[in-house]
Amino acid sequence: MNASPEPPPEPPTERQSQPMSTPPPPSQPPSGGFGAPQDPPPGGFGAPAPPPVPPQQPPAGYGYPQQPPAGYGYPQQQPGPGTPPPYGQPPTVPVQAARPPAGGNDKRTQLMIVGAALLAIVMIVGGGLWYVSGDGSGTGGQPTANGSPSAGPDGKPQGAGGSEKVPANPKSKPLFNQPNPQPADIANVAGSWLTDSTYVKSDVAKVVGYNVVDGGKKWELPFPGELCGATRHVSDNKTAVLFKAVMPTPENKYPQCTEVGVIDLGTGKLVWSGNAKGATSGDKPVSYYEVTLSGQTVAAAGTAGGAAWNLADGKSLWLPKIDGEGCRDAGYAGGEALGVIRKCGQSSSPTLHAQLLDAATGAPTASYKLAPGIEYAGIVSTKPLIVGADVGKTAKNATGLSDLFVIAPSGELKARISLADGTFAGKCASTEVEKCTNMVVGNGKIYVPSYEHQGGQSSSGRTNELLSFDLETGKQTTDRADAGDGFTMFPLRMDGSNVIAYKEPPYDKGGQIVSIDGTTMKETLLMQNPSDKASQRIETAFSPEYSEYRYHNGKLFVSRTTARKPYSDKSDPEYLFVSFTAS
Repeated sequence: MNASPEPPPEPPTERQSQPMSTPPPPSQPPSGGFGAPQDPPPGGFGAPAPPPVPPQQPPAGYGYPQQPPAGYGYPQQQPGPGTPPPYGQPPTVPVQAARPPAGGNDKRTQLMIVGAALLAIVMIVGGGLWYVSGDGSGTGGQPTANGSPSAGPDGKPQGAGGSEKVPANPKSKPLFNQPNPQPADIANVAGSWLTDSTYVKSDVAKVVGYNVVDGGKKWELPFPGELCGATRHVSDNKTAVLFKAVMPTPENKYPQCTEVGVIDLGTGKLVWSGNAKGATSGDKPVSYYEVTLSGQTVAAAGTAGGAAWNLADGKSLWLPKIDGEGCRDAGYAGGEALGVIRKCGQSSSPTLHAQLLDAATGAPTASYKLAPGIEYAGIVSTKPLIVGADVGKTAKNATGLSDLFVIAPSGELKARISLADGTFAGKCASTEVEKCTNMVVGNGKIYVPSYEHQGGQSSSGRTNELLSFDLETGKQTTDRADAGDGFTMFPLRMDGSNVIAYKEPPYDKGGQIVSIDGTTMKETLLMQNPSDKASQRIETAFSPEYSEYRYHNGKLFVSRTTARKPYSDKSDPEYLFVSFTAS
């Protein structure tokens, strides 16, 4: 390994130390929002930077839609393609407090997060593998191991219906729960994957595979330092993670996130690991905050630019570089294709380009220039290429997302979808390119839940709906699936032409998994979790904002993305993950 950087006097920012903001522990107020990327600090990239600015508190009445239109949730007129208005810098996305223990008389006593942010789940079929995303984005596609459009496990092409079967008895029971690790400091444990036989979960400085039948440990892969990121994609039964070269020490409290590794999810073996040096890093390896995977290419990005390797053997494909115009790859998105947000100029007034890349060479195959004024953009999907941004600081409800841009393979803007009225709960972070959540793509549409709102006149609970937009026209369709009184719904992934969604429960019920027909929007119950107090408290202790949800074949796994010591011996037990199984 190369020598690690000099220890910084203060904790580094999110973009330098780990691939996402560190969320607050449950029942505690947030300590900071998503940090904005910085210009190169004195001494080059990887040098310490000030901690992020704490987020502002939400306004009074927060959680209700702002100025809801008549017939809330039904299609409204949306702007079509055209020249966008002047753009402004998107604000920092506030991180809201995690959920307190259940047991109140109103769902709002359980749910203290902004909207319904659920990390979208992508199903990938390759060697019997089903992947569900923990970190990032809901592309909703089903890429195969080589990144091309796929068929489902039953041989059906996309759009030919779902592969998930309805259990004989959808009423579930607890499967097994893994106690939360207790590191000396808050640790990143993001990343989890689900196969037919194994649930794979990141832990403190290790990744562990568990048998999905009884929870027994099948394998354990240790790392020399803490994990600091993981891709949600899988190819050839392999996935990629980011990790630190060493564990923290008193002399080096904050090691940089410099290492990339590829894991075989079947055997638990580390296929290869390595790092890269950039034009501004000297002899030190550059740090990353995000990693992704498309076909046979692993790509990681940081403040110094992006690098890529061959999935099978770790051969370098390209290295971080900044061209004569100050352009660098700010972040990649994977899946069925490889996309990038390329940033040119200084952070105070950048020009952003959303591009599709040849995954083998990194050469652009399509490019769309975002209007001046946008400092950050996220990629929702790579096939088709859909980019999200906050236009002119118009995003409401702390979603960081006001508009979606559907880009044709030629690089032309096909459609623009406005989400700025506060009705919709799609969300994008301002730091990671592949961290647009709560949205899935399929059937020529993008599915987005409405922002939670008051239920019917006879209800005191909250609810929402799953809605969609046509990707050709940018117009909202008539699609609508209701979460039901007291439930709020979040899309997880596509299953053929069906949408798999999770329903967060009210205080006296268990959560649900449903399959929604992409043509009729009819809901089919796949899982009903227990409503007894013990099970309900365990399930609802996980905030969707900081958790990963994995469902396949009648089994649901819910896991944390950070681990810490409990604040008190009297606190409820905390788990790294919990799971349920239907008959």
